[in-house]
Amino acid sequence: MQKIKLFRALESDSWIKPFLKQYRKTLLLAIFLGFLTFFSAGALMFNSGYLISRAASLPENILMIYIPIVLTRAFGISRPVFRYIERLVSHNWVLKMTSKLRLKLYQVVEQDAIFFQRHYRMGDILGLLAEDINHIQNLYLRTIFPTIIAWLLYVFIIIGLGFFSVWFALVMLLLLGIVVILLPMVSVLINGARQSQLKQLKNQLYPQLTDNVLGIGDWIFSQRTASYLEMHERLETELRQTNKAIQSFNRFRDFIIQLIFGLITISLLYWTSSQFIGVRGGKANWIAAFVLTVFPLIDAFAPLSNAAQETNSYSDSIRRFNDLPEISARKLEQFKLKAPFKLAVDQVNFKYTVNSKLVLNQFSLTINQGEKIGVLGKSGAGKSTLATLLRGDLQPTAGQISLNGVPTTQFGEAIADYIGVIQQKPYLFHTTIANNIRIGQETASDEAIIAALQRVGLGSLIDSLPDGIETMVDEAGLRFSGGERHRLALARILLKDVPIIILDEPTVGLDPITEQALLATFFEVLRDKTIIWITHHLQGIELMDRVIFIEAGRLVMNDSPQALEKSNPKFQQLRAIDLGLD
Repeated sequence: MQKIKLFRALESDSWIKPFLKQYRKTLLLAIFLGFLTFFSAGALMFNSGYLISRAASLPENILMIYIPIVLTRAFGISRPVFRYIERLVSHNWVLKMTSKLRLKLYQVVEQDAIFFQRHYRMGDILGLLAEDINHIQNLYLRTIFPTIIAWLLYVFIIIGLGFFSVWFALVMLLLLGIVVILLPMVSVLINGARQSQLKQLKNQLYPQLTDNVLGIGDWIFSQRTASYLEMHERLETELRQTNKAIQSFNRFRDFIIQLIFGLITISLLYWTSSQFIGVRGGKANWIAAFVLTVFPLIDAFAPLSNAAQETNSYSDSIRRFNDLPEISARKLEQFKLKAPFKLAVDQVNFKYTVNSKLVLNQFSLTINQGEKIGVLGKSGAGKSTLATLLRGDLQPTAGQISLNGVPTTQFGEAIADYIGVIQQKPYLFHTTIANNIRIGQETASDEAIIAALQRVGLGSLIDSLPDGIETMVDEAGLRFSGGERHRLALARILLKDVPIIILDEPTVGLDPITEQALLATFFEVLRDKTIIWITHHLQGIELMDRVIFIEAGRLVMNDSPQALEKSNPKFQQLRAIDLGLD
């Protein structure tokens, strides 16, 4: 039943199946080499058994055992050689396939961050990148390759025995059929569901781990550490119990397999004794040859049951990949917009999940080129969500956001040519200052970088460093103060020279003096740009052309700060609170 589920998943698959055709020659070579490996192992024992028996019978002529000696040496060498080459070919095939699979997955994540942000948490994405790709890799290495090789050997053995005895070939068909067919089916029925549950539990650990690590401060501050540990231990306990049940069944099943191969060995001993003893011409020497052949074949047939029980996990991974959106080739050249640039938010609704509440509700706003807009609102009112929507990183649930009439969600990476963002905590990479600034424009010269740094007030700081702009930056830029990191981020924006800048609460956590100096730098350097300034208080708000206030996802205030100062009670109250007068 589970195997049928896997086949159904592969029938409509557009992620895994194409690689079967693309690398089919390598795949067939790996399977053939795997067959030769076990054939050589069996042939080695067959010749060794014959050689031992024949040598013990004191042959009249050494030439009578010369050929078995040569064959024993040949198969003794070919077995590890074929095994080594088969491993090289099969792992090379799988690694090429999974590398292309990862590339395709990264392209989907990159092109459709909207889909992932609305349907997946970070832990879910980690589950796709780790657990699911690992399962697809095992699908070939632990299921497809061993199963095909074992079935080839199964057919080869039955046909070979049929030349000596049809009835004994039927006996081996039954005994080996228990290992090749019956036990894998039983494993699927009993352990398949457990294997699927184990995978689901592991996938749950990724989002739980990321959510809890990122929010560990909240657990500690709310004094719910014990609850966190209890929840994590409960999932870990369930994971261990499921794994224990799987291993317990596996041990019992492996014991049954050993018993069956013991029975096969005894059957071969009985059959060969009746077949060859008493026959002239030294045919009794074939007894050891046939019996010893059984032992290397155990390694070919024993893994089948374990491989079969994992098929449910494989089909689930294939389904998850095929549920992802298709890669679409965007034609970015059509978005060569010309000034003036106008952002239009038209009757936008947005919520993160289907059942969640609206973050923005019937929200409309027009921002013309060169305007300076201050965005106010309580925490959770939708300010940062609006900024993300403006850049096209999220798609509205209803309504549309456009730049010069083009929906921002259609720009892809090209949106960075028109809208730049300075976050609350700009990130600096562990490389030189020049490389950090050159992110804004890869072809920028050192002179252009120095000029940008001077414009944002960092000229004297750079001059004081022994290596200047070639000074290495610590990971995340920890050697710089908060204000300096924001100025470095501003220098990147200046090199990019985009017409619209979003300042997403860039002064949070800074002292009042640094905050005031940083704001003065921002508005001076960006005086010819469109600025959308998201802020939590009114320091410097008088420099804005307009101030809007978002409350419960709706636009409840939209006018110049001077007009609001005179006529809007809510703005007057906010102003008084900000100045410490209330």
